[in-house]
Amino acid sequence: MTQTVEMPVWLLVLILGLALIAALDKVMIPSVRWFFRRRLERVVARVNQRLDRPIQPFKLARRYDMIQRLIYDPMVSQAVSDHARAQGIPESVAFEEAGRYAREIVPSFSASAYFGFAIRAAKLLSNALYRVRLGYQDEAGLKAIDPDATVVFVMNHRSNMDYVLVTYLAAERSALSYAVGEWAQVWPLSGLIRAMGAYFIRRKSRNELYRRVLARYVGLATAAGVTQAMFPEGGLSQSGALMQPKLGLLKYIVDDFDPEGRDVIFVPVGLNYDRVLEDRILVAASKDPRGRFKARIGVVAGKATKQIWLRLTGRYHRFGYAAVSFGKPVSLRAVAATVEGNPTVPLARMLIGEIGSIVPILPVPLVAWLIVQHGPRTRAELVAGFSDVLDRFPAAHFHLPRGTSAYAVEVGTRQLLERKVLKMEGERLVPQEDQVEILRFYANSIRHLLQEPTPHDSAEAKYLSATAGS
Repeated sequence: MTQTVEMPVWLLVLILGLALIAALDKVMIPSVRWFFRRRLERVVARVNQRLDRPIQPFKLARRYDMIQRLIYDPMVSQAVSDHARAQGIPESVAFEEAGRYAREIVPSFSASAYFGFAIRAAKLLSNALYRVRLGYQDEAGLKAIDPDATVVFVMNHRSNMDYVLVTYLAAERSALSYAVGEWAQVWPLSGLIRAMGAYFIRRKSRNELYRRVLARYVGLATAAGVTQAMFPEGGLSQSGALMQPKLGLLKYIVDDFDPEGRDVIFVPVGLNYDRVLEDRILVAASKDPRGRFKARIGVVAGKATKQIWLRLTGRYHRFGYAAVSFGKPVSLRAVAATVEGNPTVPLARMLIGEIGSIVPILPVPLVAWLIVQHGPRTRAELVAGFSDVLDRFPAAHFHLPRGTSAYAVEVGTRQLLERKVLKMEGERLVPQEDQVEILRFYANSIRHLLQEPTPHDSAEAKYLSATAGS
């Protein structure tokens, strides 16, 4: 027992290393995990005290546990079996494929990252780029939402700033779980986005197994009461106009809905900007046969550097106004009770109509619309046009800086002149020949609000005409 044993140094190092790993695994790491878990629980407890809708335990589950729960779910197991049979492959191979999809989809929400970093960053960026305004808000309807219901914010998709802006303005209501596209699956951005609670989706995937894994995750999150945010249009509007709704995520929610269980409340959100950061990229994509976005990282970095330089030299100006409106909540249970058959399509049309009806009318879009509709205008004619629109469409939600049409025209025309979208010919404001599409892009954002209804058109039909046949 007391004899000396000789061994090579490498073997001694290996034994000590294995002993250290065992100690970490059995003693140290569980203690560290417990310490950070306790800190997380305290952070969540403090945050939940000020939120209208507390963070659900489902969202706080460990990512590994959530992935295991998803891939061993009976519905996913059935999907794996069906996929293996359809493709003529072993179920073990199909199971690995489902696991890969689950790891791609499931987020890793961090309350500290979301409320300690994301909200502050969203507020800073939003206010650095825009004069942010909260437009119409159905406060009574929002307060009346059942505390046990699952809330889903549905919004029009104008810019990638939408994520930032709504995260900032909804900070006092809840932590939002976004569905984000393939563009965000780039390291290190993907890790940060997962920490924000977002989940990735392949928008154009036709793989049935992938779609069933995604549908099950959305169903589990909705049933657990996770507050979500989605874009019914499916992607950024390349024309600037409100687009037809896509039914994918909405259908997953409806198909999994139990009228006897937790209700799902959709909150329409309308967004608009005096300047969309990607406007020229989107207009160019609309002319591409494949609709591809040609946004090279060098161009993006160059534009960002230019804005930083302008700020450092005291010549920086914000990009006008950005406004968000929150509309009347829509209950899935109520819609399902009044519709025969599957309510997905009627619900999609109703939601896109509600979103369209509360899109804010800002100076640049209204100046653009007046010039697109009536041709070159003087400033006095634009002021008269603003006043006329205000009188004819009192139900629309306008933002008039300083409460006057004259100053709103000044704000809108200055922005378009500085960007060389308009030019002066004598006293008239005239579109630059190569910028007409940009002008239409902004005019299209409010076109559905300013079209005169015919005697046979209802207000709902006016807003929903773009979705016919969806």
